[in-house]
Amino acid sequence: MNSLRLKHFSGQIDDEIQITGSKSESNRLLILQQLYPNLKVLNLSNSDDTNLMLKALANKGAEINIGHAGTTMRFLTSLLSIQEGKEVILTGSGRMKERPIQILVNALRTLGADISYTENEGFAPLLIKGKKLEGGKVRIDGNVSSQYISSLLLIAPSLAKGIEIEFDGAITSVPYIKMTLSLLEELGIPTSFSGQKITVASKDKIQDTTVTVESDWSSASYYYSLVALSEGGKIILNSYKQKSLQGDSVLAEIYKSFGVKTTFSEHSIQLEKRKDFENPTTVAFDLIKAPDIAQTIAVTCFGMGISCDLSGLHTLKIKETDRLVALENELTKLGAEIEVTNETLHLKASRKIKSDVSIATYQDHRMAMAFAPLLLKTSLRIEEANVVSKSYPTFWEDFSNFQ
Repeated sequence: MNSLRLKHFSGQIDDEIQITGSKSESNRLLILQQLYPNLKVLNLSNSDDTNLMLKALANKGAEINIGHAGTTMRFLTSLLSIQEGKEVILTGSGRMKERPIQILVNALRTLGADISYTENEGFAPLLIKGKKLEGGKVRIDGNVSSQYISSLLLIAPSLAKGIEIEFDGAITSVPYIKMTLSLLEELGIPTSFSGQKITVASKDKIQDTTVTVESDWSSASYYYSLVALSEGGKIILNSYKQKSLQGDSVLAEIYKSFGVKTTFSEHSIQLEKRKDFENPTTVAFDLIKAPDIAQTIAVTCFGMGISCDLSGLHTLKIKETDRLVALENELTKLGAEIEVTNETLHLKASRKIKSDVSIATYQDHRMAMAFAPLLLKTSLRIEEANVVSKSYPTFWEDFSNFQ
C-alpha cells in the first residue's frame, strides 16, 4: 500500500475495537523471558517492532538487522552484551544508523561490556562480544531516552551485583521507566526508585509466572482524536485497565480538554464526546512524560480549531523521523500556522482546512495514524500508509468503518 485516500466521513462514530497488545510491554517481557524461560506472556503485540524482536531473539547468526525498530536496538544491545561467548553485529535501517546509541554503549562499557562501532562512532552497527558482567553502579544523564534506562534495567537481575543507576539532571519519560520496574516487580524482582537513583537486585530464578499484556494506549490515542473531532461519537476499546503501566494512559485526562469522557469497565474503556462541550480557545500540555502522543494532540487541536502549546518534546527529534519538523511540514500543507523549536510546538487556531492534501509519513507509523482522524473534517491522502504495521498492523482495517 503506497498511499491511501481517506474520503471525508460525515457519518456517525460508533464502534467497538480490539487493539493489539502494547509493544512497549511486549518487548520488555520478551527480554525478561530470555532471562526467565518459565515466564509466559499472553496478548503479545502483533506489531512490526515486536515481530522483529521475536525474529532477532531467534536469530543464531553473526548479524542481526532490526530495521527501524528502535526499542529492539536498545534492548538487544544490553541483552547481547551479557550472552557469554556470543559475538554479533547488531545493525538496522539507514535511519537507525543515524539514531544515537553512545550513551547506552558507554553505560554498558562501564559495567564491563565489550562493544565497538563498526562504522560511525556513537551509532550502529555495533560489534557486541557477549561476556559475563558483574553489574554495579552506573551514572547517566537523566535527560535521555527512557529506552536506554529500561535496556539496562531489564538485564539487571541477571547481573551478580544487580544494578544501581544514578541520574544527573531531570529524568525524562519516567512512566516508561516505571513500567519496566513494575514488570520486574511482577516477577518478584526487588527494585527501588527514589530521587535520582534506581536499584534493581540480582535474581537467578523466578516462580512460574503468566503476564497478560495490556492493549496499547498510544494506539488508543487515534480514537481519542477521532471522538474529539466528532459530533457525539462513541467508541469502545477492549483490553484496557484503569491502573495502567503505560504513560500514555494520561490520554484519559488530557482529552477531557477536548470533550472526550472516558468510562472504565473491567476490561475496556468507552470514549464518548460530550454533547454540551464547547471548544476552548487554547490548550497547553507538558508531554515530557508522554511524548509519543504529541502528534495526535497537535492534529486534534488543528482539526478542532484550537490553539495549542506543547512542551517537553525534545526526544521527538531522534525518533523514526524528526517528528517536530514532520508535524510542521504536514500541518502547514493543510493550512496551519505552526512553529516548532527543539522541544516545543506552537499552533495557532485555524478554521480553514485544505482538502485532498497528501500527507508524507517519513517512514513514521505515528505520522500516518495521527493524521487519519482528520477525515472527519476533510479528504486527504496518506503516503506510505502501510508504515502503520510498525506498531498497529490492523489500523486501516479497524479504521475502515469510518471511510
